[in-house]
Amino acid sequence: MTKRAYRRVGRGQSSTRGKQSGRGGKGQTARAGNKRRPELRDIIKKIPKRRGYGKNRGRTVDGTKPDALAISVARLGELFESGAEVTLQTLIEKGATHARKMTPVKIVGGELSKKLSISGIAVSAAARAAIEKAGGAIVNFVAAGDAQAARTKAKKAAKK
Repeated sequence: MTKRAYRRVGRGQSSTRGKQSGRGGKGQTARAGNKRRPELRDIIKKIPKRRGYGKNRGRTVDGTKPDALAISVARLGELFESGAEVTLQTLIEKGATHARKMTPVKIVGGELSKKLSISGIAVSAAARAAIEKAGGAIVNFVAAGDAQAARTKAKKAAKK
């Protein structure tokens, strides 16, 4: 296999690569040493910076932590009878969430007419007000961050 001949540029009009030597028109891209700055660098330069080392990283975003599955109070009213206890296990049994996905659950606001007792699940302020207005109670309140740990405990308890 023979080596391909290198491109001879700038050797007159009749040589195919004369005049502008295959570099297009005039301007920055036609010049020697043409290397344009990446646009992303300019974007990064224009973003306001925080002081200190590593403070510009997305510190509030944790990709490993799953988002909570929002279940409305109205949905709980459809799934459960009045006076029922709502736990992670009962939600799994009713099909509102999956045991295998291990996503944390949070009950969010809506309209509720049934008296329910919620335990071991994160509850929003609007949902808390709706549940208490209907005569229900929230036992073993779990913060949204601790919902994952509560779910793991519930899954271990279900295995036993």
